[in-house]
Amino acid sequence: MNIDPTVLIPLPVVIPLVAAGLTLVTSRLAWIQRAISGTALGLVVAVSAALVWLTDHGDPMAMVVGNWSVTEGIVLIVDRLSALMLLVSTVVTLGVMLFSAGRGISSDDDEHDGEAPLPIFHPTLLVLSAGVSTTFLTGDLFHMYVGFEMLLFASFVLLTLGGTQDRVRAGINYVLVNLLSSMVFLTAIGMVYAATGTVNLARLAQRLPLLSEDTQLALQLMLLLGFSIKAAVFPMSAWLPDSYPTASAPVTAVFAGLLTKVGVYAILRTQTLLFPGDRVQTMLLVAAVLTMLVGILGAVAQDDIKRILSYTLVSHIGYMLFGIALGNQAGVSAAIFYVVHHILVQTTLFLVTGLVELRAGSTSLKSLGGLIGIAPLTSLLYFIPAMNLSGIPPLSGFLGKVGLIQAGVEQGSPLAYVVIGGALLTSLITLYAMARVWARAFWRDPVEEAPQAPQKITAGVIIPTALLVACTMSLTVFAGPLYRMTDAAALALLERTPYITAVLGL
Repeated sequence: MNIDPTVLIPLPVVIPLVAAGLTLVTSRLAWIQRAISGTALGLVVAVSAALVWLTDHGDPMAMVVGNWSVTEGIVLIVDRLSALMLLVSTVVTLGVMLFSAGRGISSDDDEHDGEAPLPIFHPTLLVLSAGVSTTFLTGDLFHMYVGFEMLLFASFVLLTLGGTQDRVRAGINYVLVNLLSSMVFLTAIGMVYAATGTVNLARLAQRLPLLSEDTQLALQLMLLLGFSIKAAVFPMSAWLPDSYPTASAPVTAVFAGLLTKVGVYAILRTQTLLFPGDRVQTMLLVAAVLTMLVGILGAVAQDDIKRILSYTLVSHIGYMLFGIALGNQAGVSAAIFYVVHHILVQTTLFLVTGLVELRAGSTSLKSLGGLIGIAPLTSLLYFIPAMNLSGIPPLSGFLGKVGLIQAGVEQGSPLAYVVIGGALLTSLITLYAMARVWARAFWRDPVEEAPQAPQKITAGVIIPTALLVACTMSLTVFAGPLYRMTDAAALALLERTPYITAVLGL
């Protein structure tokens, strides 16, 4: 019996939503919640891996939910890009869930960080996963907006877990900024529909070129504005470093790994499919280099590991935007590679920061010291992804940056060389920032008194963190096959025909 592989497409959305309902029903039984969450996310990892294999050995796959027509129904489509994003996003979500289970968040005996029992954590995390998957799989702008709103709801709940004053204040700021982004995006959707009569991405790819240049530019800029706020592109990035550090380590980790990358994905998808060409290339290149430099200069001015990592997160969004702005196959391929690398590395670093906070009672560099002696495994787990983020050869961060620099040289414009210089400088300052954390938190003599009583680091938090570190190392080992896949994904994105044919051929 032949099974239609398109039945797999909606599962990364359906499975987490069903599991979220089940975890709500079992909110009084933490161990059952954990089992349901782990099983659901494990299934989505398996489905995503199958979709990666299918799309890498065939054409994009599409389906219309409910067997409606393409013009009236919800189209879900998966190609190499969306399948790869699904896989890496679910892997880090599963890792964060296992870390939170090992730490005790949502359990009845949780005493970490002054938290009360939090039975809402698992269902909210699963809704977040479903929202991320919706954004990656949808074939129309409106349901991309729906995915964003699912993310906004879930991320606000996660950000304010525990109800402390700092978290509520950060949550309010986060919601206000993202509501602004949503309003801009929704306005852009209305403008697109008024101009073309559709929000289906494949049909838009055919109809937008029929509009005047000025109308196309207005629609492009509106969509870019909404997505750039989500992605924390400078100058719309000031909200992020003040929001993420207030949350607990697992929440900050999943935010850092996924939420800004959803915005990057939306920019990549719409710029290649709907607005091919170099109409806004100069603006994107300038935004890329400013995002890199302003973000990393903010990082070196901080004295808290969470805030340092939050600023480096902003900074390295600039690398991804650089590849998208170049618009050639090498640039888009390197941007996709760098997105995969950064999701894994940034999530891992925030989880390691959670280990530091458990062991030392603080993430302030003024209060830390001597961790290499009292927590050598935690020190190693920090050192590897920190050097990877800094771009030390032969790690994946180095390989991604080399790919972007080669793409910039291939493009050859004076502004591209300016951005290359900014990228090299940012990489050096990132190394300085990571080495500064190492020198003060791990290498120097211990501080006599910790601000809080240290807690024991158990295998329940070490193992998920170590597994994610291993995943970051695997990107170096399998960089060749991964680059081959991102090259093919970039070619298909720039050709546009495979995507359009998969949808309109239904």
